[in-house]
Amino acid sequence: MTVSEHVDISRRRLLGTVGAAGATGLALGATGGAAAYAAAAAEPAVALASVGSTAVPFRGAHQAGILQPLQARGHLIAFDLAPGAGRKEAVALMRRWSAAAERLMAGEPLGEADSGVALDAGPSSLTVTFGFGASFFDRTGLVARRPVELDPLPAFSSDQLDPKRSNGDLWVQIGADDALVAFHALRTVQKEAGAAARVRWQMNGFNRSPGATAHPMTARNLMGQVDGSRNPKPSEPDFQQRVFVPAGGEHPWMAGGSYAVVRRIRMLLDDWEKLPRERQERVIGRRKSDGAPLTGGSETSAIDLDRTGPDGKPVVPDNAHARISAPEQNGGAAMLRRPFSFHDGIGPDGAPDAGLLFIAWQADPLKGFVPVQRKLDRGDALSPFLRHESSGLFAVPGGPREGEYVGQRLLEA
Repeated sequence: MTVSEHVDISRRRLLGTVGAAGATGLALGATGGAAAYAAAAAEPAVALASVGSTAVPFRGAHQAGILQPLQARGHLIAFDLAPGAGRKEAVALMRRWSAAAERLMAGEPLGEADSGVALDAGPSSLTVTFGFGASFFDRTGLVARRPVELDPLPAFSSDQLDPKRSNGDLWVQIGADDALVAFHALRTVQKEAGAAARVRWQMNGFNRSPGATAHPMTARNLMGQVDGSRNPKPSEPDFQQRVFVPAGGEHPWMAGGSYAVVRRIRMLLDDWEKLPRERQERVIGRRKSDGAPLTGGSETSAIDLDRTGPDGKPVVPDNAHARISAPEQNGGAAMLRRPFSFHDGIGPDGAPDAGLLFIAWQADPLKGFVPVQRKLDRGDALSPFLRHESSGLFAVPGGPREGEYVGQRLLEA
């Protein structure tokens, strides 16, 4: 079956799996394109599997891609406005991007311009999230509307940052539970940028696929550790004020929005994997098997930071990552971490170029990311096994209302 024979068929009405196609008797290889098309049109649509059929609303109080569960595939991409481009071009760009994202997230093809990459799939929990870097406000003449929360992050001793893979005027986060759906969105965003913006950097990530575990659980990172056990939860009374910017602030266009700290953190896996499991657990402060604190209980149990062992030493070492990063050790500072893992091949030294695309959401980076990272920078036992290679900070406005594009309240106020 050719791509042209598929063009007018909605992605949401096509078969979700090869198995489903086989059950309806579609012999794609032997019957020829026309016959296969006729068979597909004559048969009633078969429901997509739940992974493919899940759609995330484009509109709402917050942009999609912040509160949703981790997706199996992700792309992060930053753009700089092209030379000569300013506010007018930025408005047109955000209109194009928003229109395309809304259709893609609903599982709808893009008409004649659609590449056909994702025609066979449903929306697959696709989210497309847009943010603005500090330099965007200079380029568009909107410096007076730039929040102080976008002031540059301080330098940390563990930083080995590549400026070519850091920051940017515009930032887009793409996530989906199908790799082709995610790639299709990535290509669409790149193409719709047109002459208005140029790619500054791009990073690709992944997580465990939905359904790969017997029940939903906190993800593991490439060190094999359960990662995200102390994430703030929407059920907590102070969740909204920690993660989202309230209405009535100095910059109304950020109401319902959040600030994303984005870091590419290389994991020195060859060194880490030489450590015995007991040593790894003491570095983290949690059991590797289930993420429970070394002081006992389950993953969700509170860490007893005052508990000592028979030797009189703290059960959770003074420099353990879980101790240093705990909110109670940082004046209550917390952020919603929603990362992707990455693996970009093998480096010249033979070591894997792999690690974490760290994405942290908070209402104020100076109260969320910065104080925690400062403490980690001063004595975290995990730091020798990490290398922070790029960094960015982006203002992500609230979700668009009906008829709005993302960022309209900033660009047209």
